Amino acid sequence: MEATTLHADAEPVLRDWLMKRNCAVSPRQFVWFYASLALFSAVIAVLLVVRGAWPVLPFTGMEVLAVGVAFVIHARHAVDYERIRLFPNRLLIEQMSGQRLTQYEFNPRWVRIERGASPRDPIRVVSRGQAVVVGVHLAQYRRASFASELRAALMRCG
Repeated sequence: MEATTLHADAEPVLRDWLMKRNCAVSPRQFVWFYASLALFSAVIAVLLVVRGAWPVLPFTGMEVLAVGVAFVIHARHAVDYERIRLFPNRLLIEQMSGQRLTQYEFNPRWVRIERGASPRDPIRVVSRGQAVVVGVHLAQYRRASFASELRAALMRCG
């Protein structure tokens, strides 16, 4: 069931899992890297234009633009995350992808956790015909232990 309202903040959180991408560089470092890459390409292109190879300039512009578009696409998903919070009477799953936040709310007593056949397969939270894939930001070797941990926490609820 998709949730649109949040319950009172006074409700105790039994468990809280936050899973997000592992970003090696900050947004500022990313911008500096792109600017240095664009500047380097522009300097090379200008040197070649001075030597008479003028067709290099438009291709350099297309290259810098293509790399910029790829960086923007990457940056949109750099802050993606999943947050799973277990309350005494509900399980709340928040998934941020790009600029879109989706929330799901389940009764923890009716939830079933399904692991895939292999470590590459996602973990699914299933309840009353609805399934939500979780753990996509976890390393493959951590998925099985997370599924077991979530299952154990849910059992303590009911």
